[in-house]
Amino acid sequence: MVPRAGVGKGNRETRHSVARPVIRSAQYETPSLSALEHLLWLNKHSTGHVHEVWPNLYIGDEYTARDKTELLSLGITHIVNAAHGRYHVNTGAGYYSDMYIDYYGVEADDDPEFDLSPYFHPTAKFIRAGLNSPKGKVLVHCAMGISRSAALVFAFLMICKKMTLVEAIKTVGRHRDVCPNSGFLSQLRQLDITLAFERKRREDHYRL
Repeated sequence: MVPRAGVGKGNRETRHSVARPVIRSAQYETPSLSALEHLLWLNKHSTGHVHEVWPNLYIGDEYTARDKTELLSLGITHIVNAAHGRYHVNTGAGYYSDMYIDYYGVEADDDPEFDLSPYFHPTAKFIRAGLNSPKGKVLVHCAMGISRSAALVFAFLMICKKMTLVEAIKTVGRHRDVCPNSGFLSQLRQLDITLAFERKRREDHYRL
């Protein structure tokens, strides 16, 4: 069962082409933190309120999350609030009760000391379920749509779409200017290392 949180107008992107299979070098190694930060600063785009960064998957800000007219126009069916809570973007499932939107809240601080990693897999599962639902469109947002929400979307692409962290950064960066804080980036880097190890172990098993 997909977890949900009970308590606790933007620029539109053009439609994506069909996602192509990922071709990955067997020699891939997770880059250093400084190299990843440099990659995030390449090919910067202006950041509007919301952008489609993967087919039917959007990253946006608080303005978008509160604009019900825009949400209806985009056809959003599922929302991940990466800044859930009383002292953040305090919408909650009740805010969307008249819109038939499934809501999942992550009560995260945009602080390098905050451990976002326990939310990587549950949020990826929620996003995947949303995208697989009939006419499913998912908005992942925080306050600015730059750090917390981007980190969770990177994790989704890595966990569910089998991308490396570098591939996830490049995929999102083609559509939106994002930059998770150094703490989140370090946690994503560890996820990248873990997933790469698991992929290699499976590949070695199949060769036996």
